[in-house]
Amino acid sequence: MSTRKTSFGLADLERRYGPLTLGRFLSSWRTSESLSQKDFAKKIGISPANLCDIERGRKGVSIFKAAQIAKEIGFSPTMLVQLALQDQMNSSGLDYAVEVKKRVA
Repeated sequence: MSTRKTSFGLADLERRYGPLTLGRFLSSWRTSESLSQKDFAKKIGISPANLCDIERGRKGVSIFKAAQIAKEIGFSPTMLVQLALQDQMNSSGLDYAVEVKKRVA
């Protein structure tokens, strides 16, 4: 039995599960960590009702908040910011794909 962790990028996840939204990602991450909405909402600094709305796609997340959430859960801010931006594009009816890269100084 291997204990090696496997790392997946956004493209890998979408190939496997279809288009990913920030809400679906947060819901999946939360359940994989066996956290209730209440506990996870507290961890990332939002209300449980707000988290529920985000997970169900009724509310979006700002780019700044997406980066904060990523840091709180130890995940790539680049990926969560990309998901937040893509959600904003999709909700605006714009047919564009978003790709985010960290700026190199």
